[in-house]
Amino acid sequence: MILDLSNLKPAPGSRKKSKRVGRGNSSGHGTTSGRGAKGQKARSGGSVPLWFEGGQMPIYRRLPKRGFKNPFRKDFEVVNIRDLVDFEKGSVVDRQTLKARGKISSLSTPVKLLGDGDIDFALTVKLDKASQAAVEKLQKAGGSFEAL
Repeated sequence: MILDLSNLKPAPGSRKKSKRVGRGNSSGHGTTSGRGAKGQKARSGGSVPLWFEGGQMPIYRRLPKRGFKNPFRKDFEVVNIRDLVDFEKGSVVDRQTLKARGKISSLSTPVKLLGDGDIDFALTVKLDKASQAAVEKLQKAGGSFEAL
């Protein structure tokens, strides 16, 4: 027999009928519908969150908190010198051009240029910040950096 769309069948045992609860006592799943008798988990909407530990002191309160969380921390998107190699010689690189090329994901987050990689042509880079090494590499190649 040739297998084609007209005679496809699921493998035996792979399709199982779902358990229909609350359909009378003769079904074997009547009355309490497999939920046991009374209690929070027998009620509708009665479930405890995954992190609930039965009223004992939860783990996130038992464990010590360490370190300092700076509320004034500024996050930067990072672009390296090696990411600028596919720009044209003498072009201006700013947030909009980086976003257009897919080098950064957001226009609202400040961008910092880091010095990983090498460049051998001049570019004018206008970004929020740059490392000293990145600025030196840009200037060595004949380019410049302007902080916004």
